[in-house]
Amino acid sequence: MPLALVLLLAFTSPLTPRAKSQVTSAAKAQAPRPWDQNPNGMHIYIWAGLKSHLPGQHDYPQFLADWSKLLTEHGAVVDGALHIPRAADLEHADVVIIYKGDAGYLSDEEKAALEAYIKRGGGLVSIHDSLCGPEPAYFATFVGGAKKHGEVNYTLGAPIPYTVVDTANPIMKGMSNITIFDEAFYNMTWAQNPSMHVLATAVIPGTPSAGTHKGEVVPQIWTFEHTLPGGEPARAFVWMQGHEYANFSNYQIQQMLLRGIAWAGKKPVDTLVDYVPPQPSRTQPPAVK
Repeated sequence: MPLALVLLLAFTSPLTPRAKSQVTSAAKAQAPRPWDQNPNGMHIYIWAGLKSHLPGQHDYPQFLADWSKLLTEHGAVVDGALHIPRAADLEHADVVIIYKGDAGYLSDEEKAALEAYIKRGGGLVSIHDSLCGPEPAYFATFVGGAKKHGEVNYTLGAPIPYTVVDTANPIMKGMSNITIFDEAFYNMTWAQNPSMHVLATAVIPGTPSAGTHKGEVVPQIWTFEHTLPGGEPARAFVWMQGHEYANFSNYQIQQMLLRGIAWAGKKPVDTLVDYVPPQPSRTQPPAVK
């Protein structure tokens, strides 16, 4: 038999059962989990978006980077991307955090995936203009309230004074009536039957875009418990600020968000706040490369 034909047969011959087994085992092998990651933590998916606005504003990619790390340090198992989660991404998620502009723009396929997730009881956390889109009444059924894209329904940057109206709610533990420089929304479309539960309001400041809405008292932080037809009870937590990225570093805001995320995921409200990471061993073995 010619040598060329022998070599061709050798390279194209089926794998032996043992070789097949080795290939299958290698494919199933999982990378070792970092020693300081909590394998039993709540599963969080961060749905972020591309950067928009001026420096220091609407920094969705930076949030994905910073809060992936922060939430992992607080005991969560975190995934995320700069696009809407697909059905496979939602399969094991306890809560989806949305921080991107105009998340209400959804295709029919994306609506179906999100509705299926919520119907199985999946939680949502909406930050800033995530609840903006073309169909506010529809998106309000997910998070309790929404606003319509293209309408003037925002203050732009201004002092936003909070009044905590439910001081007994555990999400608001330690939250005082602080004023932050950010952006507030008005002209909201609210969910009905059930309606959302207000945690904090703000007085709309007198900015040019606020116009005659100056002085209105509008909810800015709330929870929403609801059940889509044919589904399980689900939860949403909403913080309407986040225009200025620096406010994510405010201690009171950060603690409130951690509690709101845990609540939306149907975990004890202090799950993330109280998590204590494991201490590294004094004799950590060298990393295997």
